[in-house]
Amino acid sequence: MQVKANGITFNVAVEGAEGKPWLVFSNSLATDLSMWDEQVARFKDEFRILRYDQRGHGKTEATDGPYDFQLLIGDVLGIFDALGIDKAHFVGISMGGMTALGLAQQHPERVLSIVPCDCSPASSPASARQWEERMRIAQEQGMEALVEPTIARWFPGDALASRPAMADKVRAMIRATPVKGYVGCAGAISNFDFRPGLAKIACPVLVMVGTKDAMLEGSRETHAGIPGAKLVEIEGAGHLSNLDGAEAFTRSLEEFLETV
Repeated sequence: MQVKANGITFNVAVEGAEGKPWLVFSNSLATDLSMWDEQVARFKDEFRILRYDQRGHGKTEATDGPYDFQLLIGDVLGIFDALGIDKAHFVGISMGGMTALGLAQQHPERVLSIVPCDCSPASSPASARQWEERMRIAQEQGMEALVEPTIARWFPGDALASRPAMADKVRAMIRATPVKGYVGCAGAISNFDFRPGLAKIACPVLVMVGTKDAMLEGSRETHAGIPGAKLVEIEGAGHLSNLDGAEAFTRSLEEFLETV
């Protein structure tokens, strides 16, 4: 369904049990809300579930960039208000996890808990340079040039070999991402710092990360900075740990949500 929020049209999916607590899933860069299919199937009987395509992704409108996390957090609040969501459990991966950190810091009254996955709490000069190069490639060569390099970064080789359908699904999401949306969101990821506010996050927090993800140390830093946060490292999983570590990811999320 389409929802007007924060000045643009968002593609959202609302599923699950009416009257139950809200559980929100936020996608990574260069994916769409379908990345959460396995988790929705597990939780739809116990929660009212919202998935949304981040700005410039999937079927959500792509505006001119670059974006920043103030804008992406504002998008979440706009969607919440449009759908009458007072507060929710918020699960995000990579860019979605960064969004979760900012949301919990700046609008604690809107979150029941957060689950930031496979993300660092801040950019760095080195990561900014990497993103500048990827943005340049997208603008000059299109998203097709980023498909295989991205897949290789995100997934261990054994996961690609053993789950070709999963890999092809992700390839299709990357390929379909509008260049404008990719560049806009990459701009946000290349320049942010949520570290100063980590200690102020007071809601329950579960940090999850794949042990083969380049964000492993960043996720550990996030965990260390949030008082009382829990950390789950998903053995053998790469950057999209909810996909190639789906069973462990979903089980850990279920155990966490049972306690909050």
